[in-house]
Amino acid sequence: MTRSLVAIVLIHICGLAVVQGQEITERERLLLQRLDQLEKRVAELESRLGGQTEQVQAPVQVESAERESTDFFRDATVNVTLDGYYGYNFNRPVGSINLLRAYDVQSNSFSLNQAAVVIERAPNLEAGRRWGMRLDLQYGQATETVQGNAANEPRPQVYRPVWQAYGTYVFDVGKGLTVDFGKFASSIGYETNYTKDNFNYSRSCFFNFLPFYHFGFRSKLPLNDKVTVMYHLMNGTQQSEDFNEFKSHQVAVVVAPTKRITGQFNYYFGQEQRDRKPALNPAFAPVASQPGLSTDVIRPVPSGRLHIFDTYYTFNVTKKLTLAVEGDYVVGRVFRESPPATVWGGAGYARYRLTPKFAVAGRVEYLNEKVSSNQALKEHTLTAEYKFADGFLGRIEYRRDFSNQSFFLTEQPGILKKEQNTATLGLVWWIGRKQGTW
Repeated sequence: MTRSLVAIVLIHICGLAVVQGQEITERERLLLQRLDQLEKRVAELESRLGGQTEQVQAPVQVESAERESTDFFRDATVNVTLDGYYGYNFNRPVGSINLLRAYDVQSNSFSLNQAAVVIERAPNLEAGRRWGMRLDLQYGQATETVQGNAANEPRPQVYRPVWQAYGTYVFDVGKGLTVDFGKFASSIGYETNYTKDNFNYSRSCFFNFLPFYHFGFRSKLPLNDKVTVMYHLMNGTQQSEDFNEFKSHQVAVVVAPTKRITGQFNYYFGQEQRDRKPALNPAFAPVASQPGLSTDVIRPVPSGRLHIFDTYYTFNVTKKLTLAVEGDYVVGRVFRESPPATVWGGAGYARYRLTPKFAVAGRVEYLNEKVSSNQALKEHTLTAEYKFADGFLGRIEYRRDFSNQSFFLTEQPGILKKEQNTATLGLVWWIGRKQGTW
């Protein structure tokens, strides 16, 4: 457009000269010379601008790649928690051991309950991504309780740090059929693995008794806003690798009749006895395979079944007061013709938030087991919590366990008591962008 303007001006001047029939004066010659210089400068500027336009296009592509990388990290979360405690058992038990405790297992010792890293990229249907995955790595005393245990794992050392590891895909069925495959925490029982998500610092007896985790398929389908159904097909309870030929099943119904009430009912059905002997601390593999895989079969095969009926409900009475209840009935046999071993009972919970930083909580529990003996266990727990910041809390807890039989350790070997009383200080830190319950 600038060149056209210059040309029009030149034509106009030349036209005037021709019309007037006069030669070009010195002033007009200088004007034409200046216009010629101006045209050259315009051409030079256009050339420079054209080169810069080409150079600008490359950063646009780089910005697009950076945006995709940013979107990935925006959807993915890397979370870390550190959980430690000091506990004191007034029985002063031999070995400083607190019986019936899942996590706070030691007395008179500064202890690391667990240090865990949670990496998750959940599905995002709004962004058109139906798949996701999650990995939880866990270290500390809790690891020895909930995983890597020779009582239930054929090769505990293989999976010891892996608390959860599963992939997810949401199928376009109904309101979205979510299917997970891998190792995942059990949904049986009210309490969970991470301390910050529970009312109390210590875990209940039923948490220690019921399954911790499973390996296999887990599916979930919302029927409407109030009812969700679930089905799991798994190796068994606490079995990253199966040690028999039977696959276990779980069906569950999650209900939310109102905004303040949620609940879940679980039925689990499986065979939890080994049909091959363990090969712990393996040396060389006995066959052309990995060490630790056993070929030493058990005959006759223990074919008894395990049935677990579990239900729990949460009541958000007010913004400050939350109540919860849990009920369980478990029956199992070693062989199909064996007499049944049963465990039944329940727990009640209450939590009241006095201020945004301070809360108190309580738990009462009853567990009756008829396995080798008729033992009735009871416990009650009082917990005071102070939240120093969003990501750091402390809990002070008093707990009393008692039984109808002499069961708990004392400072004298071989001498047992019917009760144990403990006081605990727990400190929990966590960082990361994952919201809600971990």
